[in-house]
Amino acid sequence: MKAIMVMFDSLNRHLLPPYGCDWTHAPNFQRLAQRAVTFDRAYVGSMPCMPARRELHTARHNFLHRSWGPVEPFDDSMPEILKNNGVHTHLCSDHYHYWEDGGATYHGRYSTWEFHRGQEGDPWIGQVDDPFIPENINGKPRPQDWINRPFMSAEGEHSQERTFKGGLEFIERNKDADNWFLQIECFDPHEPFFSRRHYKDLYPDDYTGALFDWPKPKQVDEPAEAVEHMRNNYAALLSMCDAHLGDVMDAMDANNMWEDTMLIVWTDHGFLLGEHNWWSKSVPPLYEELSHTPFFMWDPRCKVAGERRQSLVQPAIDLGPSLLDYFGQKPTADMFGKSLKGVLENDTPVREAALFGYHGKGVNVTDGRYVYYREPTNGGAGSLYNYTLMPTQMRARFGCESFENVTLAEPFSFTKNCRTMKIDASREAPENPQHLLFDLQNDPAQEHPLQDEQIEQQMIEHLKRLMKECDAPPEQFVRMGLVED
Repeated sequence: MKAIMVMFDSLNRHLLPPYGCDWTHAPNFQRLAQRAVTFDRAYVGSMPCMPARRELHTARHNFLHRSWGPVEPFDDSMPEILKNNGVHTHLCSDHYHYWEDGGATYHGRYSTWEFHRGQEGDPWIGQVDDPFIPENINGKPRPQDWINRPFMSAEGEHSQERTFKGGLEFIERNKDADNWFLQIECFDPHEPFFSRRHYKDLYPDDYTGALFDWPKPKQVDEPAEAVEHMRNNYAALLSMCDAHLGDVMDAMDANNMWEDTMLIVWTDHGFLLGEHNWWSKSVPPLYEELSHTPFFMWDPRCKVAGERRQSLVQPAIDLGPSLLDYFGQKPTADMFGKSLKGVLENDTPVREAALFGYHGKGVNVTDGRYVYYREPTNGGAGSLYNYTLMPTQMRARFGCESFENVTLAEPFSFTKNCRTMKIDASREAPENPQHLLFDLQNDPAQEHPLQDEQIEQQMIEHLKRLMKECDAPPEQFVRMGLVED
């Protein structure tokens, strides 16, 4: 058996034709929906990038116990389990966060890996003098991005192009071999929305202002024509992703791989492009555009194609058990996610509700009909900690001051009897916490928050139950105002 995972970053469900969008050019996503199962209720787990990837490895939620960080010594890693049981696992990616301090233990879990440089602020090309940066509507962007871009200007040299080329070369080399898992993971369509001219030409507009292809995480205050231009820049990068997805499907067609090769296409989260008057993902509530994600699977065992599934799933934690099951391995006792084999076959449900959020921010839950966003309520009285044996963050190690009052926590259910460091990460709770409840069936655009105490209490019970099942630290219940008698 073989498996190919194509993973995108910041891929918007609502801008894909299989989910009803009629203005983006993405024929290969439509083609994918005809060859695979399309999931209609797929949700994120831990936000954003590396927390979601830790979930892919461990099949457990990350955000209740620590912020952005690496795979921990006590973590069970799905790719490593496969590697240790005779399945060759290969990571081909331009997602440069894997090679920073906060992600440096992920790639080593695979049998082999390759990294294609150049995205965003990747410290790739060494240049001492400041680069030329065009006038930008958001002010001066990161210099490294503009040092890198000229080295990706030629056709075929964009890091997304090189990433998919590397994945296709792996397929060509190993098409006749058995027992392998290929993860083709591209940073796009993550911002900045840097794509080829012929993709931009698919989305003409009348914008004549300064460069605008990298929105800041803030409320929208730009004119309407700038907002349209930003959406068009995103759509152009989406179309570029679609073209390369088509290349993978072409390779499967050419080599008759649909008979013995699983195909998974998913993303870590979405992106706000002016919806709810917000840009980006890190500040606003986790509206549907951020948390409700596209997800497709083809399983050659059941051969279900062109159908849709309504069961509530969370790819970040469910794909680990699903791939282990596919390759004849059992998930570990610490894995929280579920194999999706039954969902693929006949839409057998795997959960009542799904928990998701950012470390240190709100805790959110959906049952597929309702979604509930709950902010911290304690005015800062409840502490917040990172529980870790790997004290690194996104691009840096924890500062020495972080360890001045460090203590050792008692083991959690999943830490293999290890006592982790308990490092203070406290932040002030909102002065006026806002809890939002939406009825997604009757208000899919989330324009009218629902006031219903009975439904809110039902969602709170889901929150408490799932937090307990995740062995959430006690202070998380205090922070969220969920302390029981």
